[in-house]
Amino acid sequence: MQTFQQIYQRAAKRKGGEETLRKMVPDNAEELTVVWQTINVEHNCTYCVPAHTGVAKMMKVDPALTEALRNQEPMPTDKLQVLQNTTLAVVRKRGELSKDEVEAFYAAGYGQRQLLEIILGLSQKVISNYVNHIAETPIDRAFEKFAWEKK
Repeated sequence: MQTFQQIYQRAAKRKGGEETLRKMVPDNAEELTVVWQTINVEHNCTYCVPAHTGVAKMMKVDPALTEALRNQEPMPTDKLQVLQNTTLAVVRKRGELSKDEVEAFYAAGYGQRQLLEIILGLSQKVISNYVNHIAETPIDRAFEKFAWEKK
């Protein structure tokens, strides 16, 4: 199985690959990182947390945000805290959010599309986190410096 780094490097070497990779980065890499890492940490994925730490670094996400996510500390802004709280609620309650939880999410400036994007992110992370648990996927060499264990 190819590692994330191998796929990234191969894509970057192709004609126009760097530009294609840049287009894959969302407009708000911080919010994407909050969703991914919140789920990775909640699922205790010792492969995905380091890998997404490296991805966040490539996307130029503030390292303080990445460390807060890895260590289950408060988010640096109220809006990101609401995003994290909502993501955790979707995971823990299997999508059965209360009316108050949904209203708090919308009041923070998010919409239905972003709520559905959390669910999309969760579906991706369930597959990768669970497969990595069962396969006992070793951390790629490039991400070893970001090794992680849940506190």
